[in-house]
Amino acid sequence: MNTQELAVNRRTLVTSLAGTAVIAAAGSYSAAHAAEDNADFLFVQTSKSMAFDPAAMTLTLKDVSPTTLFFSDRPERIAGNMTTAAFLPFWSEGTDSFLTDPPNADISVLEDGALRQSVVVLMDPRLDGNDLVYAVKTIESELPATGENVSVFIDIIGMPMTPLSYAGARRRVYRRAYMYR
Repeated sequence: MNTQELAVNRRTLVTSLAGTAVIAAAGSYSAAHAAEDNADFLFVQTSKSMAFDPAAMTLTLKDVSPTTLFFSDRPERIAGNMTTAAFLPFWSEGTDSFLTDPPNADISVLEDGALRQSVVVLMDPRLDGNDLVYAVKTIESELPATGENVSVFIDIIGMPMTPLSYAGARRRVYRRAYMYR
């Protein structure tokens, strides 16, 4: 092999290695940024009062706020709100919906002037006029029959945002907007 052929082969090798390094770096860059695009959101719903039917295992948030709040923790620190009606499709739309992995929630109510908290699984939400009705499964502490000044803290662990799910795409819209109607 002469010097000129060796130089050409060396350039080809260096170019190939450089190209491979660029492709590998781009792959790790996009994987790192894909992970950064994910954020886990928690949701908060409030109502003036609530009623729990232990026979039907339903929780009714009476005169529920028309707005559901959401927020994420570090590093994103995103907060905003959406209409409660727009929040309900998270139980039925997308492959990572709450239908397949119902969220836990902390129900905080005032009962006879004292704060009472219960942990439940929320399922099958539906709006009934100004009331929001959930089927529930109690995990910790029994729900009171009635209560006032209700706050529902909904945990979404198990539902990361993904670009391939309809519900995930809708959650991305909400995280970028302060108010969604």
